[in-house]
Order: sequence, then structure tokens, then C-alpha cells
Amino acid sequence: MTAAWRVLVPSFIVAVQDAPSARRGRSRVLALPDLRRTSPEDWAQLVRFCVVGASGYLVNLAVFSVLFEGMGLHYRLAAVGAFCVAWTTNFVLNKHWTFRRHGLSTLQQGTRNLAVSLIGLALSLVFLEILVQFGMPEIPAQAIAIAAVTPVSFLINRRWSFR
Repeated sequence: MTAAWRVLVPSFIVAVQDAPSARRGRSRVLALPDLRRTSPEDWAQLVRFCVVGASGYLVNLAVFSVLFEGMGLHYRLAAVGAFCVAWTTNFVLNKHWTFRRHGLSTLQQGTRNLAVSLIGLALSLVFLEILVQFGMPEIPAQAIAIAAVTPVSFLINRRWSFR
């Protein structure tokens, strides 16, 4: 696998000859953090991520509400539209304020962040569908679905997208 592809492709999707390094990369990305080794900057970064996430959460719900209630779109389409707007603002804020790391190019970080965000979108759509099918109104269901995927998104973005 070329060096350029290694940067864009998750460490767990690699050629067979790269398997030993892939296991190390995957375990680092998906491992739970060791709270005894966290620095004050780690905690500050988490707070910044939550602030950006809260703003994205509000943007997502506002756009979802406009698309769903104001424009009459189906709740699934409204969720995808809201995701697109919120992802754009979140990426810019996370790149320049939360993580402040520029070891990768903007294209590389954006590609990785979008991949993580699309996984988050898929998971949140599953949660949204389940909650709506169980009778929860769409807007509160969307709020819960977004919140449910946030911790995983932070860890993967911190360890992979914005490294």
C-alpha cells in the first residue's frame, strides 16, 4: 500500500503484509483511554470538543427542525441534510480550535473526519429509526440519537482524524 493511501485509509483496512502494524493502529484508535495518563490539555481538548459538539448539535437540530417541520421533508432526509450542515461547521471548528493539530493536510483530516462522521451518521440513523418506531417524536429522537454517538466520535477523531 502506498504511503498516500495509508494516511487516508483506516489502519484496520490494510494489505495483509501490513497486518502487524494495523493491529497496533487499531488497538490504539479503539482502545479506551487510560484516565491515569490524561493531561490537563487532554481534558481541555475534551471540553473544546464538547463545546463544538454542542454547537453542532444545536445546528443539527435547528436544520432538522426546519427541514422536517418547515419544509415537510421525511425525517430521514431531514437528518441527512442536518448532518451535512453540522458536519461542515464542526470540521472547521474541530480542526482549528479543538485539536489544533496539523500533521495531516486539510484534505486528509477532512476525509478521515468525514469517514468517522458518516459512521456516526449511520449509527445515529439506526437509533433515530428505532426510537421513532417505538413512538418517540422525531425531534427528541434525533436529539437522543446524536448524543448517543458522540463519545465514540470523539475518541476516533482524536486518535485518527486529527492526529
